[in-house]
Amino acid sequence: MQAPQSKPLSSKHIRPTPKWEFAPLDKGSFTPIYFQIQTQLLQKIQSGQLRAGDPLPSEEELGRIFNVSRMTARHALQALKSQGFASRHKGQGTFVSRPRVEKDIAHLSGFTAEMRALGMKPTSQILQAETVAAEADVASRLGIAVGSAIFHLRRLRLADDLPVALEDVWLPQQLFPGVSQLDFSRVSLYQILREQYGIRVSRADEVIEARSANRREADLLQVAPRSSLLVISRTLWSVDGKPVESALSIYRGDRYRAVLQVPATAVE
Repeated sequence: MQAPQSKPLSSKHIRPTPKWEFAPLDKGSFTPIYFQIQTQLLQKIQSGQLRAGDPLPSEEELGRIFNVSRMTARHALQALKSQGFASRHKGQGTFVSRPRVEKDIAHLSGFTAEMRALGMKPTSQILQAETVAAEADVASRLGIAVGSAIFHLRRLRLADDLPVALEDVWLPQQLFPGVSQLDFSRVSLYQILREQYGIRVSRADEVIEARSANRREADLLQVAPRSSLLVISRTLWSVDGKPVESALSIYRGDRYRAVLQVPATAVE
């Protein structure tokens, strides 16, 4: 069964369709016509004139407004969809999507802090929380013996009630006694590590990859199978040089993108 798709806001939450006002196209410009239309729509989204859940003009409406073909109008809407600014819902039209979350990979922060900084409400669904024996790959990353007791936490992370990430965390049991008794659906993991266990973090080693969603991931994240995912593997190190956490975070590609500022000296 195909994974459920995210739905636009119900009619009672959608603002009335606005009277569309656009600047004339420059048909003598080297800039493609579809891109000029896309740019004007994007400006309305980024300025707040159009908000998440608002309907966008249909292909027919754009054709009449700009006196262009439906193919050109379709190209403009598809470009917005590919950038994550719009989504099409069969039988209903094309709507403004929730903005993508930009994850600054140069700075270490937890999901809860990231979402709150963006004005979004973070919540979690606990999928697994138990003490298990460390398998070889996790044991290697944590610098412990295979079979050692570790706490495995798997969570579905939501922002404003929308599933955006799957997260697996492995913690050495010897460093975190009693951790399995905590309710991580309500508290920040990093806050607990810092305040309850006195862990001070010095750095994180991360590997970033892109891949397609399998059936289970698609079901949980409410995307179509083989949708794009951003995958980040992380090992967290304490100030005394010990690995204290191994994690695997899987983000929806339509809701997340990784950003990194590179100093100029790095390219000289």
